[in-house]
Amino acid sequence: MTLRVNIGCGRTPSDGWLNMDNSFAIKLANNPVWFKVSKWLGLLDAGQIENVEWNKSNNIQFADAAKSLPLEDASVDCIYTSHMVEHLSRQGVKKFLREARRVLKPKGVLRISVPDLKIAVDTYLRSRDADAFMSTLLVESPPIATLKQKVSLMVAGYRHHQWMYDGASLSKLLKEMGFREVEICENGATKIANIDGLDLNERAAE
Repeated sequence: MTLRVNIGCGRTPSDGWLNMDNSFAIKLANNPVWFKVSKWLGLLDAGQIENVEWNKSNNIQFADAAKSLPLEDASVDCIYTSHMVEHLSRQGVKKFLREARRVLKPKGVLRISVPDLKIAVDTYLRSRDADAFMSTLLVESPPIATLKQKVSLMVAGYRHHQWMYDGASLSKLLKEMGFREVEICENGATKIANIDGLDLNERAAE
């Protein structure tokens, strides 16, 4: 049996894949009581309520990539993750890579897509717009001035970028974590045998 997993799928799940994300909306989608209480307390705005309902209707499964993957050893043919690992701490991304190695079959493929730090730096060197550069990196801490903001941070966690990569730095990390045949791929290129359901040009400009 072929098992293909999209981890950190967000609102772009892959058809025919097992789609996972760590959004608290998924937990609420699986717990009607929590969902009802959260709405009653006014902790969720209209967009967040819609997100809970969307995750439920699209059967998104919960997984915290920085902790563990609810998958059996050597059970997965390929893992795809797009614009997820930059949201993990350095410790968290190493935990994810250890888990990825554990669940992948011996010849399994891990494809990681990240916003390329080099693109952001090159853009800054052309424009010299420091504010635009920092905005692009998405490393600003979220506001925690109100009780609602504090509760949101406690529940949802830190959603901004925690580390940025270019091809060389990500390749180095993968090799350090024991992955073999590490390659920097252009948009649309992959060693995944069956790419049905994948958008390999997702957010290509980044």
